Amino acid sequence: MRALNAETLASLSDSVPVPTYPRSPEQTGIVHFGVGGFHRAHEAMYLDQLMSQGAALDWGICGVGVLPSDAAMRDALQAQDHLYTLVLKYPDGRLEPRVIGSIMDYLFAPDDPEAVVERLADPRTRIVSLTVTEGGYHVHPVTGEFDDRDPRIQADLAPGATPTTTFGLITEALVRRRDRGVEPFTVMSCDNIQGNGHVAQQMLTAFAAKRDAELGDWMTENVPFPNSMVDRITPVTADSDKETLAERFEIEDRWPVVCEPFTQWVLEDHFTQGRPPLEQVGVQVVEDVTPYELMKLRLLNAGHQVMCYLGYLAGYRYAHEAAADPNFVELLMGYWEREGTPSLQAVPGVDLKEYRQTLIERFANPAVADTLARLCFGSSDRIPKFLVPVLHHQLAHGGEYRRSVLTIAAWARYAEGVDEDGEPIDVQDQLRDTLMANAAKQGVDGLDFVANRDLFGDLVDDERFVTEYRAALRSLHERGAARTVADLVGQSG
Repeated sequence: MRALNAETLASLSDSVPVPTYPRSPEQTGIVHFGVGGFHRAHEAMYLDQLMSQGAALDWGICGVGVLPSDAAMRDALQAQDHLYTLVLKYPDGRLEPRVIGSIMDYLFAPDDPEAVVERLADPRTRIVSLTVTEGGYHVHPVTGEFDDRDPRIQADLAPGATPTTTFGLITEALVRRRDRGVEPFTVMSCDNIQGNGHVAQQMLTAFAAKRDAELGDWMTENVPFPNSMVDRITPVTADSDKETLAERFEIEDRWPVVCEPFTQWVLEDHFTQGRPPLEQVGVQVVEDVTPYELMKLRLLNAGHQVMCYLGYLAGYRYAHEAAADPNFVELLMGYWEREGTPSLQAVPGVDLKEYRQTLIERFANPAVADTLARLCFGSSDRIPKFLVPVLHHQLAHGGEYRRSVLTIAAWARYAEGVDEDGEPIDVQDQLRDTLMANAAKQGVDGLDFVANRDLFGDLVDDERFVTEYRAALRSLHERGAARTVADLVGQSG
């Protein structure tokens, strides 16, 4: 057994590919906020591939953690010289590990916020990338404007405050770069948000304008925010993943990453100080990301929502279990073909029929073992962005919407916090208390849950939606999720 670190790389190279390129904090050109499983399976993986080809050696990554929970990532990466193992899981059970070396440093902001600001202000930092989740952008779910009610945001806006949030740290660094005559970096969002670059720009500049109106204008004119679409199913690392890595490959890794073989990154070419040649490792660099991101958000991401609550209530605990159920396959294909796809614009170079079939195959990969609980996590950030726009489109154009409505009813039933066997459901959401209170109040056919206009807008004013929602909710209570899905599939067929 060999603990993963820089000294043991040479002894590991016989069993797994390892970095052979030079690695040091001085080689970092990217600072990344939100170093979790997805970032390490995606952006960091692409950079590792480039560096392994001898390219982009000055584009190493310095990770930054902002939340108290990020201390665990700091400790794991520092103990391993910022190395980690990425393991691809194939449907046939084959595992393909690779040690990734593109993360070359990690700063934990609560330890030393000044160090983070200075790393951002350093001229060597040319890109600041983000995977801070949908909630990390402080977007008001109805107005779409910057929501500054978070106490941490208010604290960062106080005159002379030491920044503690992602927005505060980035803004302070840009101020210093401007004052020192250093060209601003590019802010590159890698989160699952429609128009993620536009959203990042709108929210960050709004934050800056609250600090100084002139600063907000300067950022709007000088800081680029390219849009991107990212895709790779990356479940939470389980203890069994660590054990398998140790048993089969003799690598002791404190925090490996597991993911599916599929990966996609579509990126708008809009950078102020250059970028790594990512197209050399399969990134699609395009002029307009919009068609691709809508495809992903409304098919893959919304498809996860269609499956996860109903699947959990039906007794499944993993995505591949639900995706092996013929009724759930029909439910998903019906949603994709008749509700999600009609809401899309043309996607250049993509066969949507083939893409939908690929989604089923990805969902059904048993090796990934993606939990439905993970897919249900943070629904208040996901449903309004992934599914509600589809519903609005279909209602406005006279299209089908039953599966989308059933998904929202299943979310409400899930938020009651008790499954069909009377066992508790651990609802994980930043609005957990509100969601559970509204779900409990509405009973079998009430509207308290969907009356939350911050999440659902004016859907509750549409009689077609209300009628279908009440019918779906009553069926879930009286017949259960499995029979409700079977009934819908049978009627649709």
